[in-house]
Amino acid sequence: MSLIARKELRDKRHREGDKKHLLVVEDSQLVVRLLKYYASRELKEYAVHFAETYQRGVELFEKYQEKLFAAIVDLNLPDAADGEMAHYLLEYDVPVIILTGNYNEDVREKLIKMGTVDYVVKEGRYSYEYAIGLVKRLEKNQNVKVLVAEDSAPQRAFIKSLLEQHLYQVVTAVNGKEARSMLEADDGIKMLITDYYMPEMDGFELTKKLRSNPNMSDLIIIGLSGAEKNTISAKFIKNGANDFLSKPFIQEEFHCRITHNVKMLENIQDIREWAVRDALTKLYNRRYLFDQGSKMHAKAVAHEKCLSVAVIDIDHFKRINDEYGHAAGDSALIQLSDLFATMLTQFLLVRLGGEEFCVVIPDLSRYQVMKLMDAVRNLVSEKDIDIGDHTVNITISIGVVSTLHDSLDSQINAADKLLYAAKNRGRDCVIGEDDEIYS
Repeated sequence: MSLIARKELRDKRHREGDKKHLLVVEDSQLVVRLLKYYASRELKEYAVHFAETYQRGVELFEKYQEKLFAAIVDLNLPDAADGEMAHYLLEYDVPVIILTGNYNEDVREKLIKMGTVDYVVKEGRYSYEYAIGLVKRLEKNQNVKVLVAEDSAPQRAFIKSLLEQHLYQVVTAVNGKEARSMLEADDGIKMLITDYYMPEMDGFELTKKLRSNPNMSDLIIIGLSGAEKNTISAKFIKNGANDFLSKPFIQEEFHCRITHNVKMLENIQDIREWAVRDALTKLYNRRYLFDQGSKMHAKAVAHEKCLSVAVIDIDHFKRINDEYGHAAGDSALIQLSDLFATMLTQFLLVRLGGEEFCVVIPDLSRYQVMKLMDAVRNLVSEKDIDIGDHTVNITISIGVVSTLHDSLDSQINAADKLLYAAKNRGRDCVIGEDDEIYS
């Protein structure tokens, strides 16, 4: 298979949105049972195919090769005792995770030269959980863009190939000046791996300049150097690098450092995300509304664009809690939130608290917004909500303000007053400015 054909097949396998397939080739029934268990927990969205022999592994690969995301392969199979299954799959650029019970330095060197993603020694349950976790790690890596700044073409190509083995998106620069320009032009780059000695701007100067830019605060920076001076690592880290590796490095250490730093970034992003999410409904919360919504409001004012605010309240929600219990009320809130999110996915939707929600809607006319919110109201009124052993019919009231106010807060308060006007009109209706009523 040509290099171009292999790349096209690899890209096709890793397309986002397609159902992913995992091939497991392992002859031990105990190991298979453990892998099936962990896959059922962690890879619910995957189709996992199991084979006990090299021959069966090849058959499954030929059947699913255009959909195969990765493979977990025993190094020693009954009909292929010397890693032939792994070699076969690597020829087609399939990311391969090796299982082995006979680890030694010779085996280690062999596995590295083969280009495997990683190798897992069969030492207990954690080993198999780790192998399944690596598949999830590869999936996440596809969304991480890494910039390699290195003036040596062989070193640049080598580092790029290591990262691509783990499915990172990789771009390259030949010096610090070019790297800085690329980072400023592309905020999708999450990690910089930079050599120290480079022409025009070295890695140390690049790190200092990037850290002086507040927009680069989340960028992971890993310094590299082949110099023997033991102060270079300290200089890098003191001036903002997250980590440092001396060249030549051990490939396993390289991958471990990269993975550790990416996980750290993901943890920070998760913490930030949950800080602006409602714990029950998973919608954005009031904090996010006034952060992002205020920016949307300011943009609409500056460009004289349309921006509407709708406040939604569930009618007689207290009755559900009183009659069926708070667990039933929570279930109703979750189901309604999912319904709102489905219909209002392109707008800023938040849970203000309790049974009250807010939607910020840019770029639609007053008429369009009123029709949209009435469609939401109508859908809710027609839908039966299951709360345990009971089914209830729920209605909502909505107040809408499309006239831009001096602030988002003022516009929300105005919409809230119209919401209470809707309550006073008998509920299950939408009221806009000029006492415009939809029901």
